[in-house]
Amino acid sequence: MKKIAIIGDRFMLSDVFQAKLVEACGDGHDIRMLEQPWPDEPMEHGYAVEGMDGLKEYMGKPDEIVDFIGDAEILITQLAPLSRGMLAQLPDLKFVAVSRGGPVNVDMQAARDARVLVVNTPGRNASAVAEFTLGAILAETRMIRAGHESLRRGEWRGDLYRADRTGRELSEMTVGVVGYGNIGTKVVRLLRAFGCHVLVHDPYVQLTADDHNAGVEHVGFDELLCRADVVTLHPRVTEETKGLMNAAAFEKMKLGAIFVNTARGPLCDYDALYENLVSGHLGSAMLETFAIEPVPPDWPLLQLPNVTLTPHIAGASVRTVTYAAEMAAEEVRRYIAGLPPVNPC
Repeated sequence: MKKIAIIGDRFMLSDVFQAKLVEACGDGHDIRMLEQPWPDEPMEHGYAVEGMDGLKEYMGKPDEIVDFIGDAEILITQLAPLSRGMLAQLPDLKFVAVSRGGPVNVDMQAARDARVLVVNTPGRNASAVAEFTLGAILAETRMIRAGHESLRRGEWRGDLYRADRTGRELSEMTVGVVGYGNIGTKVVRLLRAFGCHVLVHDPYVQLTADDHNAGVEHVGFDELLCRADVVTLHPRVTEETKGLMNAAAFEKMKLGAIFVNTARGPLCDYDALYENLVSGHLGSAMLETFAIEPVPPDWPLLQLPNVTLTPHIAGASVRTVTYAAEMAAEEVRRYIAGLPPVNPC
């Protein structure tokens, strides 16, 4: 029998974690559960709290989290923090499953020093984000946002049927996908069904044979920007990709092109994007993630008529919850059985 602490929240529900854990490992373990109030309350950031440096996004007061975990050997969570100081107070903790694409709530060097194995759930929301990305692209290409906003204002935009103002079908467009990982590959697969021409830029991977045979092109970043009618971002944030979409990059995009960011805010220079949207160089943008969240109410991009914005919800789906819980439960099963993890961090 293992002592297992589950710290869920109002998205990654503790009850779902428990149900998937019982399915995978049986019900003979000592399981304790705690629910955190995210997303109804905001997360903390390690740089803003003394003793929590090394952590990015997390939720929970360190002393309360330590008290709850107590003598548990296994922790399953999405957001609970584990700093160096906290790990020093948890000598029984040996295994942590973080139901995120990256364990940014854990001080990984401290975990290695404490010989605590940490696993994550990469790709947990890849399908959700890919579907959302297609919706974002269609909202811009087919004037869905423009038509909706006009009707909300009591204005019937019959002019949106004019040939010089109406939208274009994806089947006649070229879409550039930056990043060909868990999400980017799914976005490409969905785009292919619309019959559009797809360009991919990712210097670290090769196209699948299926994508290559379907006419998807693997191109350089500058070539993608110059040729694409729509550019959609899907890389991870690294030192190399921070500010990837800067003033020079936007300048290379086609006149009237559409920009979509459902990845991460730091990938984009939003001041440069604003200038290109105001000048008319870019036709429109759809933004789902931001450098600062929540965005300030006086943020200039909120005021533009050619921008669609959503509050970082692309990865939020019921299937994301159940899939991430299944992945975490399988990692726990393997740990208990003495098998190597699938996704060690």
